[in-house]
Amino acid sequence: MRLLRALLCLWLLAEAALASRVRTRRELGPGLYEHGVYDAGGSYCQRGDVCCHGRNDGCTVPYHDTLCYCDLFCNRTISDCCPDFWEYCLGIPAPFPKAPGCARAGRNYPTGATYRENCNLCTCGPGGQWQCEDHACLMDGELIDAVNRGNYGWRAANYSQFWGMTLEDGIRYRLGTFRPSPTVMNMNEMHMNMDSNEVLPRHFDAAAKWPGMIHEPLDQGNCAGSWAFSTAAVASDRISIHSMGHMKPALSPQNLLSCDTRNQRGCSGGRLDGAWWYLRRRGVVTDECYPFTSQESQPVAQPCMMHSRSTGRGKRQATARCPNPQTHANEIYQSTPAYRLSSSEKEIMKELLENGPVQAILEVHEDFFMYKSGIYRHTPVAEGKRPKHQRHGTHSVKITGWGEEQLPDGQTQKYWTAANSWGTAWGEGGHFRIARGVNECEVETFVVGVWGRVSMEDMPHK
Repeated sequence: MRLLRALLCLWLLAEAALASRVRTRRELGPGLYEHGVYDAGGSYCQRGDVCCHGRNDGCTVPYHDTLCYCDLFCNRTISDCCPDFWEYCLGIPAPFPKAPGCARAGRNYPTGATYRENCNLCTCGPGGQWQCEDHACLMDGELIDAVNRGNYGWRAANYSQFWGMTLEDGIRYRLGTFRPSPTVMNMNEMHMNMDSNEVLPRHFDAAAKWPGMIHEPLDQGNCAGSWAFSTAAVASDRISIHSMGHMKPALSPQNLLSCDTRNQRGCSGGRLDGAWWYLRRRGVVTDECYPFTSQESQPVAQPCMMHSRSTGRGKRQATARCPNPQTHANEIYQSTPAYRLSSSEKEIMKELLENGPVQAILEVHEDFFMYKSGIYRHTPVAEGKRPKHQRHGTHSVKITGWGEEQLPDGQTQKYWTAANSWGTAWGEGGHFRIARGVNECEVETFVVGVWGRVSMEDMPHK
């Protein structure tokens, strides 16, 4: 009997402690409105259709990241009542001023709420007004409409992969080729032997002349590494052509980004002459062996995972396995020294016709990111805006052909065809056409060719 009485006392004490703990948590906990109501206009009790008499600790409604109450016990000086408790449950005005909030698309938002409008973050201010950042956006609807309304010869589009980026982000992360130094710009040009009356075809497509040897455009993502992508792209095509299709490597931009570190900055930009030096002296593997992983500019560069050693006669072989464990073919591909072409339209055409795609620098302006189709020329559509909407940076691309188009007014518009490195969803299947013979966006200023290092042993044998 004594044991039963002791157990009963312990049970009563536990029940009392539990009741005390629940009450203490609610009564002594800081109210939701201790520091002012920030959601006075919210409909919580009304939305849940709950109003409880007396005290009901279960009469709660989810409120942001906590709970609010809809019973009479909630009516305290420092309150944990839902914002609409007084009006909905008691039919009286709330004992605090309503926060003004901000309206958007027919809905009210509390002070401090945010939403993103393209590349700008908007915050609901204390006065009930949205306060928005004022960045120039990479995708600008006004500029797209202005290009498509105007008679500029090309069409613009809104790309989802660029949506939400600032123009500054586009220049910083989507290009990535440093302008050649004065020393490099002054290097001797290699001239093509041409007869004064030599006639070149009106249209030329490298992929048609060398089927299966011209590689599709890659996507550099938010890695400012066009210096590596364009170099790998041109070298891939040239080695394929010069080996007569016996070797068709799609070379690895990541190999250059991670391993060519001499005065280069990986996904923060690099020099074309440095890339060609590395391809000649060290060589790279295929993209399958060393796939692209640097999706954006990183403060710490990814370590080089592929090195090579000399095997004599200028050839090299890998000293490591492929970073991609599914692939075992880790052959090293090299080029001869790169050479600069004349800026002459005809000489560039003949080089392309005889030896394959060439590399060119391109001065990219704000409207180029929106290019969808047609023959690109930089337009003046951003000139009516503030200077921050007019930006440019240096890029590098692969020129793969040329052509001409009859305009409605009877004039002929000549163009280059080039492969970009923004994926195949951009432009004309990852390519673009740009005005030819007028050095549009400096596309004819610095053009580079190269020969693949191909020996007799690399060639097919009968």
